[in-house]
Amino acid sequence: MKPNIIFVLSDDLAQGDVGCYGQTLIQTPHLDKMAAEGTRFTQAFCGTSVCAPSRTSLMTGLHTGHSPIRANREIQPEGQMPLPAATPTIAQVLKSAGYATACIGKWGMGMFDTTGSPLKKGFDHFFGYNCQRHAHSYFPTYLYNNNQRFELAGNDGKTVGKTYAQNLIADETLRWVREHKDQPFFLFYSITLPHGRAEIDELGIYKDKPWTTLQKTYAAQVTRLDSDVGRLLALLKELKLDENTLVIVAGDNGSSYAPNSEIGRLFEQAANGLRGFKRGLYEGALRQAAIARWPGVVKSGRVSSEPWAFWDFPATAAELAGTKLPKDFVTDGKSLVSLLRGGKAPKRDYFYWELHEGKAIQAVRFGKWKAVKNGPNAAIELYDLDKDPGERTNLASQRPQEHAKAETLLKTARIADPNWPLQ
Repeated sequence: MKPNIIFVLSDDLAQGDVGCYGQTLIQTPHLDKMAAEGTRFTQAFCGTSVCAPSRTSLMTGLHTGHSPIRANREIQPEGQMPLPAATPTIAQVLKSAGYATACIGKWGMGMFDTTGSPLKKGFDHFFGYNCQRHAHSYFPTYLYNNNQRFELAGNDGKTVGKTYAQNLIADETLRWVREHKDQPFFLFYSITLPHGRAEIDELGIYKDKPWTTLQKTYAAQVTRLDSDVGRLLALLKELKLDENTLVIVAGDNGSSYAPNSEIGRLFEQAANGLRGFKRGLYEGALRQAAIARWPGVVKSGRVSSEPWAFWDFPATAAELAGTKLPKDFVTDGKSLVSLLRGGKAPKRDYFYWELHEGKAIQAVRFGKWKAVKNGPNAAIELYDLDKDPGERTNLASQRPQEHAKAETLLKTARIADPNWPLQ
């Protein structure tokens, strides 16, 4: 029997936000239990450190040196640069393999009248926000059901209003799973929490904490994410789908706050010792919280330091579905099925990232070595991640052989694209 596949992608969830990664002030009991019943990864890498390109890597299996989307490129009045028609997604592969497919939450890779519409990229059903800018409000004036816009009375999209969007999104997720319980399904549950604007309808257990309003709201957002994941896991058990469903929860980048910021400081988001945060390419920006659970298949109670990246997801999902990626589905990824079952991650030559938010920046990892280039004219920095995961000691001048290899990979691991020049 083909397994159900659920990928829960949180917008900006950091390792340091979750109890099983060491957080002590924010309560995440369902994610912590999920980690105890499954595998928690300490070196799971996002596509890159902002929304659209990271999600593109997850859906297309392409790292950001080959991806058609390498930054958040906005389109007015609504939407982002769309996925091209010729770029397939894992949803299309799974749909052709007999899966029901849904994207619920946030898309941000093409409005409905473009080639990147989720309804043209393999999803039978869409519900939520399409545009990332629109998703900055948790009390928006409207959402979408498929490509049909529906209004939310009592919301102005600027302040706390009547209808909290995540409540509708969470309810729709459970409704859709119930409706498709009798066939294999792929659910891309793309939750906007705890990204961006600090808004929530109820502070809950944090209401009387001696913290700032921002700090209380952020903690409540993370706990709301946790409880909504808990609701989904409980439904799988109720429907007796638990043992035939792989659930992966991940953030779309590492920490989104500087260590000395109002959020980063109180919650010690950088307590894992990693350097950097969102919009950079140091490890603190690229390693994100990631947990996999599948009773009887994914090893329980395991903490794995085996490295993998978002672009491995399509090859993994295709293997689980008992199908092959078609010839036009070019991927940089490798299947993680063996890793999920308790083995090692697949061997590979390198991991590569780039980002074009302002000046173009690049990073590459090969073996234990990590190189970072913070701009086209910047010097290459080189770090030994085995000895220095916090990337404090630049060894570029001391390791000429590794420096030369990094220089070559930073040139050859990418395809030139006029949309994404190194400048």
